[in-house]
Amino acid sequence: MNRTELIVATAVILFATFALGWFAGWLVNRFTRVTRAEIGELDRMAQALHEAEETRDQALAYLGTREAELENRAAQRDAELRAAMDGLRDARAEAEGLRNWIERNHRR
Repeated sequence: MNRTELIVATAVILFATFALGWFAGWLVNRFTRVTRAEIGELDRMAQALHEAEETRDQALAYLGTREAELENRAAQRDAELRAAMDGLRDARAEAEGLRNWIERNHRR
């Protein structure tokens, strides 16, 4: 094989490789092409996801305020309960003192 035949053979092989690569690229592009309908569906899905995230954020904010409100109510009820228990303890002590006074004065 002389030099010219080697150059021609190399050129044919390179061209065939180029053509095969171009054809493979075209096939990949053909099968992976995104249609307008798919893009529209992706846009709708993105919008739905955005709305769901906003709803979640609003729900979390509502739950935070509701939890704070309930904790405040619980703290108020605890304070009222402590005050009532203190008053009851004082009333029992006073009633016991009055019973003792009545028993001492009644025995005389």
